[in-house]
Amino acid sequence: MKRSVLIFALVIILAMAGAAVAMKHGDMKGCHYCGMDLEKFAHTAMTIEYDDDSKVEVCSLHCAAIDLALNIGKAPKSIMVGDHDSKKKIDAEKAYWVLDDSNPGVMSTRGKWAFKERKDADSFINDTCAGSGKVVSFEEAIKAAYADMYADTQMIRKKRKMMKMKGGM
Repeated sequence: MKRSVLIFALVIILAMAGAAVAMKHGDMKGCHYCGMDLEKFAHTAMTIEYDDDSKVEVCSLHCAAIDLALNIGKAPKSIMVGDHDSKKKIDAEKAYWVLDDSNPGVMSTRGKWAFKERKDADSFINDTCAGSGKVVSFEEAIKAAYADMYADTQMIRKKRKMMKMKGGM
């Protein structure tokens, strides 16, 4: 009996350690903050690697902004984002970002989409945003994420409340 309890405790400890390592190294399938599926949202998913070699994977610029604010004592070494069209990770600071007031984004009331090529960002604005979007730098996009944080958080809470009432959460 003692041996069974000891083995069970060891299995639990190893499982928890494995989950902690996976979270530290960004190997989880869900967003670190909201749990959204990173494969499903590969077109907006972001990976932030800090100067202490810790890494986090998030579903969107909204959740990346949360992480950057919470980790103010660490310097980001690399910030990668999914290219909207190819879903492949690109350097977020070199990407062409589209702010889109006419379409909500992932976890946000205002869309914030990244593109590797300027021509793709321009096409997205013309085809999807009906000309209402604009191309901005990463700095402008992250500032918009912080500016939108309150409204976005309220929208998320409202959606989750509705889902809970319907039995979806």
